Amino acid sequence: MDKKFENEHETEDIEFSEEESDEVYEDVAYDETSEAEEIDELTALQNKLEDEENKYLKLLAEFENYKRRNKQETETRNKYKEQKMAEDLLSVLDNLERALSVEDDENAFSSLKKGVDMVHKEFVKVFEDHDVTVIESVGVEFDPNVHQAVMTAADDSVDSNIVIEEFQKGYMLKDRVIRPSMVKVSE
Repeated sequence: MDKKFENEHETEDIEFSEEESDEVYEDVAYDETSEAEEIDELTALQNKLEDEENKYLKLLAEFENYKRRNKQETETRNKYKEQKMAEDLLSVLDNLERALSVEDDENAFSSLKKGVDMVHKEFVKVFEDHDVTVIESVGVEFDPNVHQAVMTAADDSVDSNIVIEEFQKGYMLKDRVIRPSMVKVSE
């Protein structure tokens, strides 16, 4: 059976001419060259990828450091944000202590009143320096956003819903109410 197969499928030896042989070698050489170029290109791409990954990791580390520094600065700022106001109030405290240490004599009341007046003026200045303002109340229309009505009264000399008396001053810090004014409002 093997002989039969061999007879039917006789193989012939193929001989290559020298030109054909050179072409085959060139194809093989070309394949080897193109493979080497592809390897070089792949190596270059891998190197570029590593460089980009290193740049990314460096930027990521820098950004994390930036966030950490920013958080620390914010915490420090928040921790000491009242420092300026405290420093400004120290002179007020000093004057109040001076007013309280006045010796008893015939001018004691006058000196005490003068000292308390100085302290009051300093407090007002410190508040103004820190954007704390008094809420205007008497003679203006009642505003529930800045006034707290604790009484109402009939008063024919003013229109209805007008503040006619202030029991306690109200204060604002910039545009925020710190404490509303306690007032009496006309009916």
